[in-house]
Amino acid sequence: MSPFEIVAHRGAPLGVPENTMLAFQRALELGADAMEMDVRLTKDGVPVVFHNFYLDGITNASGPLFAHTFAELQELELAAGESPEERRIPTFRDVLVAFAGRLGLEIELKGPEPEASEIVARELQSFRRLWETMEVTSYEPALLLGISRRCPGLAIDLLQHRSEEWMKLDVVAHLALHGARLAGARAVHLHPTQLSPQVVNTIRAAGIEVHSWDVNDRRCLAMVQELSIPKFDTDDLPLALQFRDGLES
Repeated sequence: MSPFEIVAHRGAPLGVPENTMLAFQRALELGADAMEMDVRLTKDGVPVVFHNFYLDGITNASGPLFAHTFAELQELELAAGESPEERRIPTFRDVLVAFAGRLGLEIELKGPEPEASEIVARELQSFRRLWETMEVTSYEPALLLGISRRCPGLAIDLLQHRSEEWMKLDVVAHLALHGARLAGARAVHLHPTQLSPQVVNTIRAAGIEVHSWDVNDRRCLAMVQELSIPKFDTDDLPLALQFRDGLES
């Protein structure tokens, strides 16, 4: 068994825009265990895969994504794309159809619309047989509770924001633990700066697992390995795969 699972954050955008079909295809081809995507709602309630609030600088349009209908978004092009496939903002369903069952899916529900849970859950219902390969994450406990009500048995994980400067690790552990309890989450995702043996042990003692994100250099990779973190997101998929291969050889 592998010592941990590696999640390609927003796919593997190596020379292509993030959160696109090509970035996800590259994650698959490079050997990621799973890929992470960001889901937002258009003005007319269509779930699409896009990270930022604003379209500025990423597409040939401006303004917030939520101010545009799906039809309007279909007319846009991602600034960094070269081929039609690279330039298109994919729908959530596009990504599910293309990649569900081929590698794990980490679905970040951005919100903040209360109806986001219902809309995303509706799409996920068609893929129930593959739920064991998926997880839904969010910074919003209410959205995760909404997914749990509509998709019982689907894994949900709470994302923890970076710590404020005044926070010590005891507060980090307390917030992460009880935030996960509020969400009914299986696991909480912490930044490497929030990890320590005490933090991890405190959270695990309550029956909640710890995952990590932004694991992008060898120091962080060594830390998650030492703490037996079972799963993490990375922006440097080749480095993470190389590090794991070294552990297994």
